[in-house]
Amino acid sequence: MGLLDSILGLFDGQGHNLEELARRLGVTRQQLSAVKIHYREFDIRKRGGGNRLICAPSKELKAMQRRINQRLLRRLKVHLAATGFEPGGGIVRNAAPHAGKQVVVKLDVKNFFPSTSERRVRRWFRQIGWNRRAAELLTKLCTYHDGLPQGAPTSPAISNRINCGMDALLSKLADEHGATYTRYADDMTFSFRVDDPDRIGSLIVKARKLLSRKYGYRIHPGKLSVLRRHQQQRVTGLVVNEGVRLPRKTRRWLRAVQHHLDTGRPSTLSKWQLYGWRCFQFMVEKQSSRKI
Repeated sequence: MGLLDSILGLFDGQGHNLEELARRLGVTRQQLSAVKIHYREFDIRKRGGGNRLICAPSKELKAMQRRINQRLLRRLKVHLAATGFEPGGGIVRNAAPHAGKQVVVKLDVKNFFPSTSERRVRRWFRQIGWNRRAAELLTKLCTYHDGLPQGAPTSPAISNRINCGMDALLSKLADEHGATYTRYADDMTFSFRVDDPDRIGSLIVKARKLLSRKYGYRIHPGKLSVLRRHQQQRVTGLVVNEGVRLPRKTRRWLRAVQHHLDTGRPSTLSKWQLYGWRCFQFMVEKQSSRKI
């Protein structure tokens, strides 16, 4: 290490440096520093209406983000309540803890990835052991427009890990109110064995304040749902009133498609598309029968 690097190191603080970052990523320091930050922006329609801005990284940047994902981020643990985008996770694991409950409360964080600020990401990289320059470069490679870009392969992994403390606090809040908590990306679910309006209202108010004041997240006002047993309780697209299963409308549609294919009538799905749906249905039923 040269004299200049030694002097600069004094100002970079403690932690792993750029050389160590390059080594762990399997590239040279020059290759790491030469990656250009470029995204292609476009809108896609949301299922519930409105548009979602997608920021797709360039081929070069995406390749580096995948390295960061596999070699750095995946080694770090997440909270058990975070069920999205993780090995062993998924929509069934997210839904199963809420099956058969009296009340299911669903909260949706508005602009979840972009609202996870660049400042928080930089601070988190410092907290997990990188010095200032390494943390700055990692932040540069993983953020865009002052937040996590919707479309970068690193955004889901970072959002789960940077919010481990948040998930812990929300789980504790749920325990204090006699509830169960899980999160699938921006979808937060609380379920109650007892229908106590005071406890339910208190939890919603406290969760909203915690998310806003401590983490900078806002709950989407139009997507707050309080679902009781006489209603269809859906969590990440699956019905949890009794066990975990596909919605009845979907199951009826699949039976109708099967009948049309068996009788040679026009169908909305091909044979192989139906096979894909049947595999998905089997996966839901198999996983929901396990103790999660």
